[in-house]
Amino acid sequence: MLPDPAVTLLGVHRVEARVRIKGAGRWLPAFLVLAAIWGNSFFFIKVAVEVLRPLQVSFARMVLGAAALLAVVAVSRRGLPRDPRLWGHFQVASVVLTTVPFTLFAYGEQYVSSVVASIWNATTPLCTLAFTLLLRAERPTAGRVAGLGLGFAGVMVVLGVWQPMAGGQLAGSLACFGAAVCYGVGAAYMGRFITGRRSEPPVVLAAGQLLSGAVQVGVVTLVAGVPLVDTSAPARVWWSLVALGCLGTGLAYLLLYRVQGQAGVTTTSTVTYLIPVFAAASGVVVLGETLSWNQPVGALVILASIALSQGAVRLARERDRPGVPAR
Repeated sequence: MLPDPAVTLLGVHRVEARVRIKGAGRWLPAFLVLAAIWGNSFFFIKVAVEVLRPLQVSFARMVLGAAALLAVVAVSRRGLPRDPRLWGHFQVASVVLTTVPFTLFAYGEQYVSSVVASIWNATTPLCTLAFTLLLRAERPTAGRVAGLGLGFAGVMVVLGVWQPMAGGQLAGSLACFGAAVCYGVGAAYMGRFITGRRSEPPVVLAAGQLLSGAVQVGVVTLVAGVPLVDTSAPARVWWSLVALGCLGTGLAYLLLYRVQGQAGVTTTSTVTYLIPVFAAASGVVVLGETLSWNQPVGALVILASIALSQGAVRLARERDRPGVPAR
């Protein structure tokens, strides 16, 4: 949304937040589906890394995700972008949105549970905020900053930072946090150079970015001397890769482009606050992973931070303040 020069900056923030809340019916269903898909993606990664190497997991999920979206593009009779500058942006976005973070999460889940990996993923909005400020993709309000700070505190409670981590667990956690940092960079970059375009629909943008990433990670995998495909993997691994690629990468990235185009970068990044809820459900029920008291308590803090970062608390206070007209 471009601000009216005659409107004060505070007024712009107030109008943008209210428009986002009033228009939530357009993007909220896709937002929740995205959280559920990505939450269960950590379960599928955990199953896959029992047999496959991290680069193999990344390559498989990106190829399957790109294939699913290219099929949608073909059925809808659309074409891929022809702008060479956009393909350059796809390559940059692929480094920080797919190639590096997908591999880091796969590596990290060799040492930490799927629930812990999803909790580290919930730090993404903090990284997104830092890079949106740097790139000026959005102008976060005081409420967003406070909400993201509260969310970070909630993540720390869920993680139990007072408990020492060492060895593989520390390396796995650092890898997952590195992936979250990459997502923060990628979300800001995508919001600045890709999702703001109106000449291409979200499915075309998502397909182009995943296709670029699939080629990219394929080259990296071959250079690293790792086979692209392990045909000896059992059926459960292949089914996990199909779900991870077609749903967790293909459909999820289509939803990501759609929600970010409608709700903005910072709001979309808060989807990571809900991901641990879905990850905990599948991790505990299916994989037998355990939860400690601090994890659900921290989750409640995280959910409260969503309302604050969305501007609901600030808007309620401003609505009751004298001199602020109702809209």
